[in-house]
This record gives sequence, C-alpha cells and structure tokens, in this order.
Amino acid sequence: MSPSVKILLWHGYLLGGTGSNVYTRSLARAWSRLGHEVVVFCQEPHPERFDLGGATVVRPDLAGGPLPVFVLDRYEDLDARYLQELTWAERREYVELNAAAVREHLPADLLVTNHVLPGGPVGAAVGIPFGVKAHGSELEFSIRGNEPLADWAHESLDEARAVYAGSEHIRRVLEEVVGPGDYLSRVHVVPPGVDVEELRPRPRDEALAALLEEARRDPPNPGNARERLPDEGNAERLAAHLAGDEPTVVYVGKLSHEKGVTLFLEAVERAGVRAVVVGFGPEREPLEEQAGERVLFTGPLEHRHLGPLWALADVSVTPSVFPEAFGMVAAEAAACGSPPLVARHSGLAEIAEALEEDYPPHLRHLASFAPGDVDELTRKLELILSLPSEDRDALSEAARRTAESRFAWERIASLILSL
Repeated sequence: MSPSVKILLWHGYLLGGTGSNVYTRSLARAWSRLGHEVVVFCQEPHPERFDLGGATVVRPDLAGGPLPVFVLDRYEDLDARYLQELTWAERREYVELNAAAVREHLPADLLVTNHVLPGGPVGAAVGIPFGVKAHGSELEFSIRGNEPLADWAHESLDEARAVYAGSEHIRRVLEEVVGPGDYLSRVHVVPPGVDVEELRPRPRDEALAALLEEARRDPPNPGNARERLPDEGNAERLAAHLAGDEPTVVYVGKLSHEKGVTLFLEAVERAGVRAVVVGFGPEREPLEEQAGERVLFTGPLEHRHLGPLWALADVSVTPSVFPEAFGMVAAEAAACGSPPLVARHSGLAEIAEALEEDYPPHLRHLASFAPGDVDELTRKLELILSLPSEDRDALSEAARRTAESRFAWERIASLILSL
C-alpha cells in the first residue's frame, strides 16, 4: 500500500459519547494525522464539534427509515429501533442506502466498516475488498441467540478481507456467537487506541484549571434536557467538588445496569472518598438517588474534559458486570497517569494483564478486582489511596508507560493498514 492512501470508514452512529463512536472518531483522526485521505460515513448531525484531523464526514440519507441499534438511546432526528426487531426489508433498505453513499466516494484503497451487523453487510454491498471491526455490543445484544442474524453475520464475514477484534475476548465471542468458519483465519486482534498526546499526566493545578476552562466552554443545557450534552453549570460544580487535595475516584461510562455503576457507588460510599461520575444513560435518576453527597454527576464529557479530569483522578474504576470488548476508558485513564482498577473479566482482564506487566511486582494485585465483588473493590480502592507517595507515583508512571507502548493511536492505525 502506498504511503498515502484513501480510506473509507463507515460507522452507522454518532461521533461522541459511547465506545464505538469514540473509536471511529479517533481512528479517523489518527489516519488523517498520518497523511491519509479519510472519509467518514456516520449519522453525526454535528461533525464540526469533533477534531477529525481533516477527515471528510458524509451523513448517508436514511430516507426516513429506522436506524438499527443494539442499545436503545435517543437520537435527535432519527427513529432508533433494535436491529433484531426490524423486518428484513427494513434491514436490506438500510444496507443499500448506506452502501450507495459509500460507493459515491469510490475509488478508494481501503474500506473499513464498524460492527459485524450491519457493518459487514454494508461493506459487502459496496463491492470492494473491506475489513470489518467487531465490537461487543452487536454480538451480545443483538446477534447472540438470534440464528437468522448470526447467519447474516456469517455470510458477511465470509466476504470480508479482514476482521478486527479489539481483544482475544471478542475473538472468542465472535466464534461463539457467529459460529466457526473460514473467516476466523482472517480475524486479527487489534486493540483500540489512545491519543497519548491529548491524554497525558498533568500537575494538579494545571489539570484543574484546564478542566474548568473546558467546562466553561460547554454549550447551554437548561435543565439538563439534552442528555448527550454536559450538565449545566459544570464549571462551578466541579470547582466546588474538587476543591482541596483529598483523593478523587472517577467513573466514566454509560449509566446503565451492565456497567456496574451501582457497585462503584457502594464502594466509594464505603471507602468514604469523593467521586465523579461521567456519562449518560437510562439509569441516571436511580443512580443519583443511590449516590451519597460526595458524588458528583456531570453528564457526558468529551476528551477535552476527560484528559484533565483523569489527570486529577487518583483511581479510575471500570466496574462492568457485563462482558466488555476491551475497556477503552481504562486505557485512556492510564494514559493520563490515573491507575485503572477494572473488573477482571472479558476484554477488561486483558487491560489488567497489560498493566500488571508494567507495574512493580508488589503492586500488581491493584490492577483489578473480582467481577461484582464490592468488598474487594472497596478494599483495593482503600489500598491504592493509602499507598505511600512513591508507590502511587510508581503506579501512575507505569500506567502511562503501558498506554504509550501498547495503545498509542498512531501505532494502532498503522497496524490496521498493514493487515
């Protein structure tokens, strides 16, 4: 492949908020920074809000038809419906509308689509060699146990030139859910990446000032009516909550049952530490009712906020009780020098193993806890926060080293091009 190539990157959803959205945005930016021509196909109504490194954004016209999803979120101008509940005619129409939009930008050197379904069928319908990125959501929430969808996925993967799995866990899930086949010989384990230039350790005063400045730039959100925007008044709320030098623990992710946020809230209450909860989702109201006075909910934040927030965090917890494809937020927190503490299962276990290789031997047990075990989570939070300063510095420096050596986006983007 020539040094500079034209890449078409298809993603059926938005560019902010959840894992695959952030993945798409970050991959487009990394390829653009490497000098490639990148065209992103997505349903983001406000692409100007995101740094894509110069990539072009195309929004395929769905002609009033439904948007197939795996988790039912609200979209400002689309009819989101579960993939498994659509008729075959609706699925085929969606695939053809998207494939037609992509074909308008041919020729290209590479086509990469996101999600086995519907990304696999879209890639196959475009008519050029393509690779497909398998995420966890479509496999677990829509395809698992649905034989017709599994057969459709298998058929599409058989036509793919390459299949990218974010972890060994996702590779195993892919075979389990879709079934064995020749496509498995073309599955490559490529973790998501981290922007290690934007996400970096910072001194506390600098990080806090940067966080508050970014919060002041947020658009108005009266009454927090728009759940995908940061909460109104975050700058003042964060300044008050983060005043003083006491330890801070952070959760970033969807506010939904499978993410284990109730576990997190119970642990920080037991440990008596202040916490910041970042994200949106269907469980926000009951979670706020559960949370103690020392927990601040911010709504969703972007990387411009998260970089300085993670730099302020003494620990970043990923407590998911449902399998995770990888655990991107843990890797991103590590890049900022905030030691991740993750539930040891699925793709999160692979994050823990990577951290343990770089941690000092006597601190390796502090990378993870048993899934769903609030006692162990509480105990390890307390252990990390009570470490002498030299050990806490060693954890922070090792976490950053792991992110730089294994997950830097430029490395990941180049690796995908080489496969």
